[in-house]
Amino acid sequence: MTLTRDLVHRLPKVELHVHLDGCLRPRTMLELARAQGVPLPADEPEALARALYVRHARNLEEYLERYTVTLSVMQTPAALERIAYEFLVDAAAENVRYVEVRYCPALHTPALTLTEAVEAPLAGLKRAEAETGAAARLIICGLRTLAPRVSLDLARLAAAYVGDGVVGFDLAGAERDHPARDHAAAFDHARAAGLHCTCHAGEGDGPDLIREALDVCGAERIGHRTRLAEDPALEAVVCERGVGLESCITSNVHTGTVAGPSGHPLKRYLDGGCAISLNTDSRLMDGITLSDEYWLAHRALGLERADLDELVLHAARGVFLPEAERAALVERISRQIAAVQ
Repeated sequence: MTLTRDLVHRLPKVELHVHLDGCLRPRTMLELARAQGVPLPADEPEALARALYVRHARNLEEYLERYTVTLSVMQTPAALERIAYEFLVDAAAENVRYVEVRYCPALHTPALTLTEAVEAPLAGLKRAEAETGAAARLIICGLRTLAPRVSLDLARLAAAYVGDGVVGFDLAGAERDHPARDHAAAFDHARAAGLHCTCHAGEGDGPDLIREALDVCGAERIGHRTRLAEDPALEAVVCERGVGLESCITSNVHTGTVAGPSGHPLKRYLDGGCAISLNTDSRLMDGITLSDEYWLAHRALGLERADLDELVLHAARGVFLPEAERAALVERISRQIAAVQ
């Protein structure tokens, strides 16, 4: 079958790795900034999008600096609810049928309580679900650069919403000199509460961070992991165990962890039967949609229709839902894929 952008758009999709504070509409940012008296680097939507777009970051840390701008307008419950609502509306418009969106509630304090910081986006997502039919769940992130006690507080917060919209716990942020093992207590608490765990690792530093995320933190999925191939033995273990690999081609290019889209290892892992999914990471900073990312995988890596279908199904199989809900999602997505011709 000849692939077209329209067909890729029409495919049902599942997204597992996307940051809420990287997915704001520029026009919404401007409206919120005016209402809150917050300065922004531009005063028109197109100019603001250009200012926040990251193309040639020298490293992961430089890429992450853009988030201070989006976070500046995300410090009220109304703003968080609106941003979460618009995010899911936009995702549903390109046929994303299920998404797990992540963020760090601690970055919205002290303006908000931690409870407000989780209930506001949950309300926005639930409102968008009712309107669009798409489904969304939250993953709560700790940050490597914050004190481990903060991560533990966030794991406790996430545990309080198990069954009410929160499905996972993550550790994100700058990797170099910020070991995940320092946050092991947070992961222990999250798993004990019935949450699933993922972890950013092997992007800003080497594959030892991936091993640490698996063996110390109990991660079931790994975010980015672009340096996994540097440790062939670990690479084999990851694929044999079915560890979920959350790939984000454009973001990995923009952070400098891969030289270009054609050099991304996604296809090798897909061909090897690994549990790999394709994601956006940050729609605003990377200037993409999930449909764009699938089209890029076709153009740069040679993925064909069957490959894209398999990526969607890998994502559906890797969701952090209870087993019965996961199986139902996989069955539903499979039917929807078959209907797209």
